Amino acid sequence: MLTKFEEISLIARCVAADDRHAFGKLVEEYQDSLRRFIFNLTGGDAALTDDIAQETFLKAYTSIRSFKGLARFKTWLYKIAYREYLALKKEVSDSASLDEATGIVDSNLTPEGETQTKHDVNVALNSLNETERTLVLLFYMEDQPIKKIANITDLPEGTVKVYLSRARNKMAKALNNAL
Repeated sequence: MLTKFEEISLIARCVAADDRHAFGKLVEEYQDSLRRFIFNLTGGDAALTDDIAQETFLKAYTSIRSFKGLARFKTWLYKIAYREYLALKKEVSDSASLDEATGIVDSNLTPEGETQTKHDVNVALNSLNETERTLVLLFYMEDQPIKKIANITDLPEGTVKVYLSRARNKMAKALNNAL
């Protein structure tokens, strides 16, 4: 894991000298967690995850000079990825829902080979609206604090807390109904 100083140093090299090697180190450091977040956001669509991740890193590279350093670079990447996801969702909404387009598993179906835990997670996540799902993924799967989630989603911290509370209740109810 990069220290804050190492991260700032790499970013400075990207800005000052257009150092692609430095940016490559940032990509190596954050690509796994970013891809996991996007993969969960898209309901497990690997191709869509690849597209959004690639677009996220491309936008990060081309706009790195606008990075203010008020939050960690990872938080900034998540914000770009979330906005890319929302833009895609808007594009897809004309012809079909994003859930259908990204292949989120229907909570009433248990595909062969799917573990009970994975099925339970799908049931719980499918009970949530898009905002709640995003917040749950950031908080529980990516271990992001409320403050960073608020930064990524442009929601007030109090609103994030309320949505997470509602999401927990919805997920518990969905899991109880599934039993």
